[in-house]
Amino acid sequence: MERELGAGQVDLLHQLAATPLVDRIELAALSGRSTAGVYLGLAALCEQGLVESLPHAGEFVSGARRFLLSSAGLERLARERGASLKQLLAELPVSDEWRRNLIGRLDGAAVICRLAAALAEAAYPIRLRWYRSSPADAAAALGDGRTLALLRLGRGVERTAAALRLRRLGEGPRYSAALILVSDGTRLRHLRRIARGLPFSCLLALERHAARAAADDAVWVPAAGGPALSLEDALGFVRSPGEWARERPPLRRSAPRPLGEHAAQGRLLPSRLGPAEKRSLDLIADWPWLGPDQLEGLLGVGRRRVSQLTRSLEELELVRAPRLEGRRRLALTDRALVMLARRDRSSAADARRRWSAGPNEVDGAAFDWRDIPGRRSRQLLRHLDHTEAVHGFAAALAAQARGLGMELSQLDPPHRASRYFRHEGGLRSIHPDAFILLRSGGELRPAFLEWERRAIRPRTMRTRLAPYLRYFASRRPVDDHGAQPQLWVVFDDPLAADRFLTVARSELARTRVELPLLVSDRERIHRLGPLGPAWRGPGGWEQREPFAQD
Repeated sequence: MERELGAGQVDLLHQLAATPLVDRIELAALSGRSTAGVYLGLAALCEQGLVESLPHAGEFVSGARRFLLSSAGLERLARERGASLKQLLAELPVSDEWRRNLIGRLDGAAVICRLAAALAEAAYPIRLRWYRSSPADAAAALGDGRTLALLRLGRGVERTAAALRLRRLGEGPRYSAALILVSDGTRLRHLRRIARGLPFSCLLALERHAARAAADDAVWVPAAGGPALSLEDALGFVRSPGEWARERPPLRRSAPRPLGEHAAQGRLLPSRLGPAEKRSLDLIADWPWLGPDQLEGLLGVGRRRVSQLTRSLEELELVRAPRLEGRRRLALTDRALVMLARRDRSSAADARRRWSAGPNEVDGAAFDWRDIPGRRSRQLLRHLDHTEAVHGFAAALAAQARGLGMELSQLDPPHRASRYFRHEGGLRSIHPDAFILLRSGGELRPAFLEWERRAIRPRTMRTRLAPYLRYFASRRPVDDHGAQPQLWVVFDDPLAADRFLTVARSELARTRVELPLLVSDRERIHRLGPLGPAWRGPGGWEQREPFAQD
């Protein structure tokens, strides 16, 4: 016999139908009910089988259970509201297809839910609408008719794709404003320039800050310029009512299947993995074919913990670890690439074309870099000595920064370290091997890394230096990073490093460009560390630490 539901429990069912995968605290903020009432109401609904839950913890969101309606709960809501099940499946994100989509985006969806809860804290009530294919991940409608696009651009979204999504957002419905979450400060500055051209005001924030911020925390930067604002202050500047996007419901709208069936098909990986496993996957995605010892340095954990993490990820078929040139190398499987692409709403097909590590059977003596299907992954293996050197530098830098009490705010691999700029009417670029952003004593300390193996002749050295001379001759280095970055160049051979310094002195005198250049070699870096006195500048031959002049 069915139990009668109270009005509060029916309201919770409806709120969960509109905003699936919220936790208890977020549900209380969105529904306007007390936290205690939500806890008791959800316990009763779960006991009756009307609500299901799954655990989740992300890099920026602490562990919690996230709730959504079961098939029985959806049928009960339809009866309570006097609507048909078909109508609810068409109007709300409650179908099995929606469930699969949102669980695949669970890490990003959790951050959006936290943002929605902060919005409700600042301007209750709000309505949240999820999107499948629109540029925005979701939108929020305030009670007075204002609408806000909520857009998350994760670390897996390439630079060009991120800019395209932002431009598409401006070509759609006229929102009152947009709240844009980005993965790092460099991307924030890049997208801030694009957002200025949108037909509505935009505010940007780092995802890690917005996920932990309350409504009165000043973490939002206006695209038009000015100091950081809190959500409460930002909403005070957003006055005009707006529209929001409406998507056609999916053609297939099945009743939601139990979470156990999704688990059997491997669709609950975003829920099963903990923050350490997810952090490991992101690092392996950034630095494919790195060794376990290098992952140890980047993670800042012990060897045993790295062994546990990699073994767990291998068992889940998310990481493969062939032995190449006498040591294990870690790379993501296609399954992991697809999972990360779904999380960030990026193209899984593009990810496989670029980064696929091939079948797990490829190993040992049978291995050949030509057999690797991923274009960029294949290039890294083709130049494995260079790849190994850059990975080792990154791991040593992360470990040494922790030891010195410095915060490594950003460590970008080559595919995210590139910069594009205008010079003499043409589009130019630099393609360093890494970009580093350290924070010490409240000051930003950015740097580019170039690990050189081929520039051994003066003419080649001048060619390698020319793009950086053009870049540093412009205002873009400070605009891109908030401070003047250094250029670190490391050579395998100390004699080549000496020769490069001589060439650099000549080029700097000729062009009169102020290029903060530091040069070192493999042996000094190995012995003294990337942040030790292993560097020499064009102004003299004495060895010094980077940023020492600051």
